[in-house]
Amino acid sequence: MHAVIQTGGKQYRVAQGDKLRVERLDAAEGEQVDLSEVLLVSDGDDVKVGTPRVDGASVQARVVTHGRGKKIEIMKFRRRKHHQKRTGHRQNYTELEITGISA
Repeated sequence: MHAVIQTGGKQYRVAQGDKLRVERLDAAEGEQVDLSEVLLVSDGDDVKVGTPRVDGASVQARVVTHGRGKKIEIMKFRRRKHHQKRTGHRQNYTELEITGISA
């Protein structure tokens, strides 16, 4: 059984036991989180597609850890103009472990 969920403006295909990194959630480590934005639920040949969400479906997950991703270097450069700008960015994330899918 797998599902497609939406969180943080992105969509993820998940199954029970999967671990994934999503945009930072306001939940403590070890806490259970209920993700209700379920777009699709599939159990073999039985597929439920939402318009836009599947009614009554939810995905249960456990917060494993919080962290920050790898640093991304941003370099802006204009030739012959004596202009250079260098910055960086590290995105916060929450690592989840999917514990159950209910349709």
